[in-house]
Amino acid sequence: MEPDIKQEFDRTIDYLYSFINLEHKRLDRYQASKLDPTRIGRFLALMASPQQQFPSIHIAGTKGKGSVAALCAAALRMAGLKVGLYTSPHIQDFRERIRILTPEDADGRIPEAAFVHIVNQQIRPAVAQIPDVTWFEILTAVAFYHFAAERVDVAVVEVGLGGRLDATNVVTPLVSVITSLSLDHTYFLGNTLTQIAYEKGGIIKPGVPVVTAVQPAEALTRLQEIAAGCHAPLTQIGRDYTYICHAHGPWGNEITVQRADGRTYEVHVPLAGEHQQLNAAVALAALHIVQPYFPTLTDTAVAQGMAQATWRGRLEIIHQAADTPTLLVDCAHNVDSAIKLAHALTHEYRYGRLFLIFAISADKDAHGMIAELFPIADEVIITVSTHPRALPLAELVAQATQEGFAFSQAPDVQTAVAHAWCAANPQDLICVTGSIFIVGDLLNQWDALKSRLCLTSD
Repeated sequence: MEPDIKQEFDRTIDYLYSFINLEHKRLDRYQASKLDPTRIGRFLALMASPQQQFPSIHIAGTKGKGSVAALCAAALRMAGLKVGLYTSPHIQDFRERIRILTPEDADGRIPEAAFVHIVNQQIRPAVAQIPDVTWFEILTAVAFYHFAAERVDVAVVEVGLGGRLDATNVVTPLVSVITSLSLDHTYFLGNTLTQIAYEKGGIIKPGVPVVTAVQPAEALTRLQEIAAGCHAPLTQIGRDYTYICHAHGPWGNEITVQRADGRTYEVHVPLAGEHQQLNAAVALAALHIVQPYFPTLTDTAVAQGMAQATWRGRLEIIHQAADTPTLLVDCAHNVDSAIKLAHALTHEYRYGRLFLIFAISADKDAHGMIAELFPIADEVIITVSTHPRALPLAELVAQATQEGFAFSQAPDVQTAVAHAWCAANPQDLICVTGSIFIVGDLLNQWDALKSRLCLTSD
């Protein structure tokens, strides 16, 4: 009898989590002595260097890299290409991190059987030769091996953390992309924008074109220096590409993007939030750079693909009906994303009262996020996610109390939503935010919670 693949997959995931994991544990410093930048190349060489078997788009940044990756992948898929998509972290299903998108399949999560096979046949023998390999390096190797084995036409690769020392930096892409930079992961990356730009700009390769979002002056200066030192042509949004918005709302954004040569492009972005306008311009610039490599990636394919892009958990309405409150989730997890969420909630949505359900990871700036989000809410419910990185409820309660805000608390997101649901009117908005993990908890429990709330459909 064939072994149960679900059990095999679960055992394989447990095996992976037995390794050093930057998403669960802090390192003393983010530096080469802890993260050997040559190790991933040596590890992949044991598998015939799969990262050299497909072209790629490589994306780093503090905010927006996932959205830019999703927009690029959607356009490439619309062009009829087989597209590898490597992103992190996942929201609901671990397999979300490694996907292959095709014209027939817009989801494309790596099959459990393929994941198990790659780990057993490729990863375990390689680990025996390089035993100090990290969890994220292993996962990156799985992704790249899967993409090579399935012969993707192109891969869109999101950096895990930083850039310079990240496992994904083993690729030599067609274009390097730097999305918006702000202070985040300062424990690892530095506490100034110049330091963070140095780490993110570490993905810039000699002679490889670079696209950067609009950046704070000190970050832009550092990126310009790195690009110049690598003789890498630099495209800047705000200089080489500009954009204006014609309409925006919960349904997305309508923008016109203009290149320095005068050409204009009409773009519909189905991702809500004004910050997605910049992400769309960044994605468009990157796609223009790779167009010569893919004849089917026409301007029409780019526009149609971007218009169909999805990126879960970002200003996503998961329930809306005339006789019940509206339920929205957003993965805002640092101060900059909290600012963007607060702006969207106060400018893009119409509602009676705002119920804010908030949980945060232990390594984030609770003070800064509370200051941005709590004042705009009519009622705040503090809770905690099930993730190991979650800030314990008692500590978040103490922080919010110290800040002087009124709030209630709940032991989990299901209880928090149920409480808000009972207190809210049909015209009210409930927003669950603070981390990717709290959003994932809710989405994973949503079907069960709907029954608890006596909802029959979305």
